[in-house]
Formats: sequence, C-alpha cells, structure tokens
Amino acid sequence: MTPRQRRVTLVVGILAGVSIAGALALSAFRENVMFFFDPSQVAAGEAPIDKRFRLGGMVRPGSVDRQAGSLELQFVVTDFQQDVPVRYSGVVPDLFRENQGVVAHGRLGTDGIFVADEILAKHDENYMPPEVARAIKDKHGGVMPANPDLRSVPET
Repeated sequence: MTPRQRRVTLVVGILAGVSIAGALALSAFRENVMFFFDPSQVAAGEAPIDKRFRLGGMVRPGSVDRQAGSLELQFVVTDFQQDVPVRYSGVVPDLFRENQGVVAHGRLGTDGIFVADEILAKHDENYMPPEVARAIKDKHGGVMPANPDLRSVPET
C-alpha cells in the first residue's frame, strides 16, 4: 500500500468514526429531550400521548387524594383555565401541597390522565418553577391570577 493510499484510508476511517459518534450522540439527545407543557396545551392536544414530557402548573385546592396505606396519590394540575388529572405512586417532596407550583415528569395516558414518575415541588415561599410562572402568566395577560394563596412570582 502506498503512503497516499494509507492517508486516504486513515482519513476515511476518521470520518466514519466521527459520523458514527455524531449519529449516536444525536440519537441519545432525541431520546432524552423532555418538553414542557401546561394544562391548556395538554387539553388542546399539543402534548404527545406516548412520550415523556413535563407538566407544570398549580395543584388545584381540594384535589389531592391520597390512598390510605399506600403511596398512591391523585391530584389535579391547573393553569386556572384547564385542569389535568395526575396519578403518581411514590413519595412526594415535603413541600408538595395544594395551591403550590408543581412540575410532574411522566406520560399522558390515552384516558387523559397524566401518569407521573417524578414530582418536583417549589423550594421556598417565593419560588415557582419559571416555566410554570411563564405559562400561567401567558394565559392571564402577563399577570398572575388574583389568588390570595399565591405568593409573589419572580419575573422571568
């Protein structure tokens, strides 16, 4: 094999390796991307049925239903225009409660119930996840709805 053929073989091998690595990275990225939807978008059919996504909003007061003696929990996430029922099995964060911001990771079932596999709750009195605050404000003309139980929301 001549030196020129060896260089061409080396360049082709490097290009093939970089192409394969790029394809694997792109495939992993597509599988791990998780989009955020608010209850109005879910009700409008914008959320995928068979893929994981994040659902964010407020926990509707009076909607939390805990099954006695189990880790089963059902509640409703709202953006004050639409509601989405959520089912979760597991330990919820200590700060999870009604009328507070929440982000749930999971899948939307064909029955319209969001089955969560992870629940994230706010971490102090003045915090709401930025996506949740933005989604709720967008639905109400740029301001949070009048609700005395909601604390101030940082500007995004």
